[in-house]
Amino acid sequence: MEEREKKPKNLLRLSRSGDNMDLDAPGYAIKILVGNSNRKLGGEIAAALGVPLASCEVSAFSDGEIKIHIEHNIRGTDCYVIQPTCHNPENETSVNDSLMELLLLLHTLKLSSARRVTAVVPYYGYARQDRKTRPRVPISASAVAQLIEAMGPHRVVTVDLHCGQIQGFFHDTPVDNLWAEGEFVDTLKKKVEGFKDKVVVVSPDAGGVMRARRVADTLGAEGVATILKRRAQANVIESMQIVGSVDGKHCIIVDDIIDTAGTLTKAAQLLADSGAASVVACATHGVFSGAALERINESVLQEVYVTDSIPQVENAKKCSKIKVLSIAPLLARAIARLHEEKSLSILFQNKLME
Repeated sequence: MEEREKKPKNLLRLSRSGDNMDLDAPGYAIKILVGNSNRKLGGEIAAALGVPLASCEVSAFSDGEIKIHIEHNIRGTDCYVIQPTCHNPENETSVNDSLMELLLLLHTLKLSSARRVTAVVPYYGYARQDRKTRPRVPISASAVAQLIEAMGPHRVVTVDLHCGQIQGFFHDTPVDNLWAEGEFVDTLKKKVEGFKDKVVVVSPDAGGVMRARRVADTLGAEGVATILKRRAQANVIESMQIVGSVDGKHCIIVDDIIDTAGTLTKAAQLLADSGAASVVACATHGVFSGAALERINESVLQEVYVTDSIPQVENAKKCSKIKVLSIAPLLARAIARLHEEKSLSILFQNKLME
């Protein structure tokens, strides 16, 4: 069994110099590059690794075309591009801008003779369009995978894909899908201390039951409940029902994405109407589009925990119920282990592995 990971001040042992370009050789330096979609997260990852961000200009021409310039030599280095494909309201970067920046950064690194290029995509945009649900619609998650793979990265690292099978859309590129649950569990353990026997972890749909089970097992919660939804033809929720008992329980809804928060707030109200003592929610990716923040403010939800896979500074200002947890330590540990050719499974050895 692999020995438990130690946590030195810096996650990388960077006493490396020389010109040998083998993986284990002194000259195989690490470089962290970021686009405009989440520069704060990229900076925190670099700080955790104990390396500076690589100097890189990501701007636009006057007509809006994206302009990339890496300002120093990266030949022979191990490069990690930190770029969630999300909207960033702080600098008005759109989802499509973020995706194009990622593609051009990967392309530039390949042209600049980087030894190895890894795309770190904490939030994988277009993931919800992962299959044909009706005639004449795209499978957008597959199209995005093909675009990324065409740029030739050696590996893709992401966090809590909406559908795990998206990994199969990358035919020749290894994909590491990390779990952010550990970041929530550390906080939730303190919150439920003393009444774990009255905690129920709730999956908002049947597809998220395994995620809810892992969180419940790690927390030592009493049980797991599931909310089943019936949708009308216009993809509008017609009815919802709970499978499991929540009467008198403290409910924790666990999901991967919160977008408009319509389903989440309806689920929270259903739990409250069914006798739940309290309701909080956790989701890895807080998209919060449309009237999401207003819905959360007006809902029975006490708190909503999300990670910083998508920038949350402005959202947290508008909604005091939003609590932001950082996934920078998780991604930094993953990058350090990839750089040193070590297994990533140790990062989740306390989780239920299926």
